[in-house]
Amino acid sequence: MAPIKIRSDCKFNIEIKKAGGLNITVNSKVSAMYGGSIVKQIKEMCKFFEIKNAHILLEDYGALPFVIAARFEYAVKKLNPEVQKEYLLPTIKENISNTKINRLRRSRLYLPGNQPKYFINAGLHKPDGIILDLEDSVAPLEKDAAKLLVRNALRSVNFYGSERMVRINQLPTGIEDLKFIIPHSVQVILIPKCEFAEQVKEIEDEVNRLKKSFGVKNNIFLMPIIESALGVINAYKIALASKLNCALTIGLEDYTADIGTQRTEEGKESLFARSMIVNAAKAAGIQAIDTVYSDVSNMKGLRESVLEAKALGFEGKGCIHPRQINTVHEAFAPTDEEIEKAKKIVEAFNEAEKKGLGVVSLGSKMIDPPVVKRAMRVLELVKIIE
Repeated sequence: MAPIKIRSDCKFNIEIKKAGGLNITVNSKVSAMYGGSIVKQIKEMCKFFEIKNAHILLEDYGALPFVIAARFEYAVKKLNPEVQKEYLLPTIKENISNTKINRLRRSRLYLPGNQPKYFINAGLHKPDGIILDLEDSVAPLEKDAAKLLVRNALRSVNFYGSERMVRINQLPTGIEDLKFIIPHSVQVILIPKCEFAEQVKEIEDEVNRLKKSFGVKNNIFLMPIIESALGVINAYKIALASKLNCALTIGLEDYTADIGTQRTEEGKESLFARSMIVNAAKAAGIQAIDTVYSDVSNMKGLRESVLEAKALGFEGKGCIHPRQINTVHEAFAPTDEEIEKAKKIVEAFNEAEKKGLGVVSLGSKMIDPPVVKRAMRVLELVKIIE
């Protein structure tokens, strides 16, 4: 097997000495251009962490300053777990922004929290949301380092308008994750393997505590992920558990394993669960978001899966590769037929209102208020997408 190519990352080796000052070695292909600024950053971090005598070796593979800072801080805290200080780079202006509970969430792109090479250009693919994952995609031994990388990315990486999301670890570990993300411009927290309303309330309480403690004013919403039979049964209670809930979503790999079957392309084994998620979310007045489609090479299958999700009432889908994003957006977009029908319904509604009529009709068919509401939503969606 070929070795994994490291890029946009780095490795530190720090040896604390009793005397001799700082001996810093940087091995990097970009040393000629950026070596001076890298050494300057290392010296600043040493001063911050009160390191006066040390041999420091940096093996650099094109890491940006936020990655260098995270990797250095992790190395320092491995050397001395009692160190509590955080080395924080300034938050870029693009990440000082708010979000809305009902914004578009057609696509959300999962990125492993320990792989900064994926962070940097993720926003250029224009997903509605970017998930920096601390859970299943991160090996247990790398989770502590991932928290620092994700924290720094929330402050320093321009995601070009994509909603900034983080999937925390399963409770109770996930509670500890929150202090690394709440003060640092996160917008949505995904709660994995959610089975009880109390779990959402526990997250909500800690989010509110940390927001107050750090003076965070921006909205931070929650998205519980249902991944078990018990979670499906409790989906409505979970959806109602917090006013911070913006959506409910499902993870089918864990769900199908929990019910003792395998996930199939046809999806009969998950129809009940997915329908329950949609009904629970809609009854609670929040969005329903579908699971990921795992075959990144099958664009036809992805499109069919999105159209099925749309037909069931889902408003978004997870993505595990940037190439899936455009297909997801196109499949969720209203069709020409849906747009024309919506226009006629809204026109008929407006005409009835002008005439003071209590009943709306289109041709020989009566139009109920929910139908008008859905038509208006279609036209709103068209405006947002355009």
